[in-house]
Amino acid sequence: MSTQRTEIEIPPHHTASSWAVDSLDPHHRGTRPPSGKNGLAQPATVLGVIALSTSIVFIGGPLGVIGLILGVAALATAKRTGVGRGKAITAVVTSAIAIVVSVLVAVVTVWYANKTQGCYQPDTFHEYKQCVRQQFTGN
Repeated sequence: MSTQRTEIEIPPHHTASSWAVDSLDPHHRGTRPPSGKNGLAQPATVLGVIALSTSIVFIGGPLGVIGLILGVAALATAKRTGVGRGKAITAVVTSAIAIVVSVLVAVVTVWYANKTQGCYQPDTFHEYKQCVRQQFTGN
């Protein structure tokens, strides 16, 4: 019995472990997980969520604008590095919704103030409610 020893030559651009995976799996193309960082994705997401939760009290609008800018920058970084795309998309969506909600709240507030401007000098809250009711029903 003769024993032959076969030596396997590993190409210089591969490590032994990646070469072994490549040789066992014909569909594996030697890709590795992305190694870049996306430092803007996390703060953009946090700003987007805070903006959305505070958009009803007008603070969310400016925070949403900042979150949207950071989210778009994080998306560009994610395209380049492959890291943080989900967080960047979340930041863009929540920030955009926060901006829209803030604008709607501002429009409704201005409309309400204009509609009820004659009711701001009442002596009691009951008189104020009665005046507002009259403004909206026409009675």
